[in-house]
Amino acid sequence: MFFRIHGMRISGVAIMLALVASIGGFIFGYDTGQISDILIMNDFKLRFATCQNAGDASTCEFSVVRAGLIVSLLSIGTLVGALAGAPLADFLGRRYAMVVDCIIFCIGVIIQISSTTSWVQFAIGRLISGLGVGALSCAVPMYQAETAPPELRGTLTATYQLFITFGILVAYCISIGTRNIPSGGSWRTVVGIGFLWPVLLSVGILFMPESPRWLAAHHRNKEAQHSLARSAGVPIDQEETDVYVQNELDEIVKSVQSQNQTRATWTDCFRPPRKILYRTCLGITLQSFQQLTGANYFFYYGATIFSSVGISDPFITQIILGVVNFVCTFGGLYVMERFGRRIPLILGGVWQAIWLFVFASAGTAKVPQDNPNIGKLMIVSACLFILGFATTWAPGIWILIGETFPTRTRAKQGALATSANWTWNFLIAFFTPFIDKAIQFRYGFVFAACNLTAAVVVYFFLYESAHLPLESVDDMYNDPQCKPWTSRRWCPPGYTNREEFLETMSKKSRRPLPGQATLNDHKGQKNRDQEDTTSSGSSGPMDGTTGDTATNAAA
Repeated sequence: MFFRIHGMRISGVAIMLALVASIGGFIFGYDTGQISDILIMNDFKLRFATCQNAGDASTCEFSVVRAGLIVSLLSIGTLVGALAGAPLADFLGRRYAMVVDCIIFCIGVIIQISSTTSWVQFAIGRLISGLGVGALSCAVPMYQAETAPPELRGTLTATYQLFITFGILVAYCISIGTRNIPSGGSWRTVVGIGFLWPVLLSVGILFMPESPRWLAAHHRNKEAQHSLARSAGVPIDQEETDVYVQNELDEIVKSVQSQNQTRATWTDCFRPPRKILYRTCLGITLQSFQQLTGANYFFYYGATIFSSVGISDPFITQIILGVVNFVCTFGGLYVMERFGRRIPLILGGVWQAIWLFVFASAGTAKVPQDNPNIGKLMIVSACLFILGFATTWAPGIWILIGETFPTRTRAKQGALATSANWTWNFLIAFFTPFIDKAIQFRYGFVFAACNLTAAVVVYFFLYESAHLPLESVDDMYNDPQCKPWTSRRWCPPGYTNREEFLETMSKKSRRPLPGQATLNDHKGQKNRDQEDTTSSGSSGPMDGTTGDTATNAAA
C-alpha cells in the first residue's frame, strides 16, 4: 500500500513505522502528564505526604524537597537512559533497542504501583521508568529520521512530539476519571495503565523495517536494500530493478564509505573537523533551551499552579492545557514542513516570551486569589504560550536531533543532546517548588528571557535542514561558504539553487509503479547526473541577494 503526495509515492509502511515508533513519545508524555495530578490525589497525599491529622487529606502537604524528588527523579533516570541508549541502539539496532527500553520502563511501573507507604519506593520506580523513557527519547527520533522519506521527514519525525502531547492529554483525562476511586486505586490505576503503551510499541516495532542507515553502517547492504524497498512499497522481487531503491542505497553506502566507519567513541563527538563539535554543542544548546522555554513548568506543576490562583478544579484546567498542547501540535507538523526549522523556532521563541511576560506580569501585579479576572488572564496567557510551544519548539527540536548529525556519530551526539534536555528537565522539576516559593509568578520572567535568548541562538547558529537528504545536511554544515542565516538557499555543487536541487530529488522520488523502473533506468540516471555535474563545474548556489555564485566546497 502506498500514497501519492505531490507526485511522490509514499509507502504506508513509511507512515506506519513513524506512528508505531512514536508510541515511545506517548510513553514519555503519559509519564510526564500523570504526576501533576497524582500529587494532589487524596490517597496519594495520605500515604506519602506529611499530614497534621491522620486520615484528613486536606491537612497533608508535600515538602518542597519531597515533591521535587518525586517529580524530578524521572528526569535523572531519563538522563542516564539517554546516554546509555546510544550505544544500545548502535549495538542492537534501533528496533531491538526500543524493545529493551520498554522492558526497563515496565520494571519501573511495577515498583511504583507496589508502593504502599514509602514515597522513596515510588520515586525510585519513577527513576527506573525514566531509564527506559530516556533511552527511547534517543532511539525513536533517530530511527524515524533514518527511515522516513526526505520529503516527509519533518512531518513523520514530528509525530514523536505529537504523541508526547497525546500522552500528556490521555494522562490528564484518566486522572480526572480515577481521582475518586477509593484507596490506592485512584493513582495506581493511572500508573498501571502505563503497562499498555510499551507492550504496543514492543510488539509493533518488530513488524517494521530496521533503519537502512544502521544496516549499511554494519555492512548489511542487502538488508538495507530490503528495508528501503519496504518503506517505498516495492515488492521484494523488484528491489534490484527499482530506480528509487537503488538511488537511495547508493547514496547511503557512499556516505557510509566516505566516513571513517570504525566504531564511534564519545570522544569523536567533540572533534572539531567536519563541524562535529559544533553540531554537538548546537544540539545540546537547543535541547537545553527546549526545557528552558518553561513548558514543563506548566506540565509538571500545572495543577498546583492553578490551585494557587483560585481555580476551583485544577484538573479541568490541566485538561484545557493538554487539549491546547495536543491540537496545536498538529499545526506544528504543518509549520515545520511548510516553513522549515529556523523561522518557526525564531518566531516561536519571541511569541512564547511575550505570553510568559503577560503571565508573570499579571500574577505579580495583583493577588490572583483575590482577582478572578487576573486568574483567567493567566490561564489564557498560559494557553497561548502552549500554542506557540506546540507548533514550534516542541516538534522542531526533536526533528533537528534526528537530522543534524552524521550517520557515524548520530546516536551518541543525539544522546548527548537529549541528555542535556533531561538535565534541565530535572533541574526545573526539582527546583521549581523552591523558586516558586521564593519569587512566585515572577518565575515567568526568567523563562521569557530564556525564550528570547533561544531565538537569537537559532538565528546565528542553526542551519536550515528542511527537506534535504541526511547526507546533504552533512555537506551543508561543512560548506565554508554557507552561513546559518543564508542556509535556506544552500544547495550542493552542480545546482544553481535549493529549489532546483529539491526538484531534482523530487523527480527521483516520483518513482513509478513497481516494475516500471528498471536497473537500466537507474544506471542511465547515474550517467546523466555525472554529466550534469561535469558540465556545471564547481558552481554552487546563487546568492539571492547579490546574484553572485558561491562555491560549495566540503570541508
